[in-house]
Amino acid sequence: QVQLVESGGGLVQPGGSLRLSCAASGSIVRIYSMNWYRQAPGEQRDLVARITDGGSINYAGSVQGRFIISRDNAKNTVYLQMNGLKPEDTAVYYCNAGILIDGSTWGPSDYWGQGTQVTVSS
Repeated sequence: QVQLVESGGGLVQPGGSLRLSCAASGSIVRIYSMNWYRQAPGEQRDLVARITDGGSINYAGSVQGRFIISRDNAKNTVYLQMNGLKPEDTAVYYCNAGILIDGSTWGPSDYWGQGTQVTVSS
């Protein structure tokens, strides 16, 4: 089994910063893409940022230049540094990863964390 555990959410004022972390644990052989999604109330879940195992990075246009995604492969952890936060960044943020587990005969599977709330408000 694999678990993704997020941390670092909270309440912050507009213009402030937060750093989210997501640690993967379990019988992991390899982690491919590690991603952050977010979902605001009544909205669909959207991709915020992606980092591949090769280090390629993509951002949603709405966070480009404000958010930074990084990963520590030794710790099986992905981070999202969020700067210049705006009220429209308010959402539940989810960690997602493509992971090959020990004993798998079907290739990597998609795993999700439980989500962490980020609220940007004065």
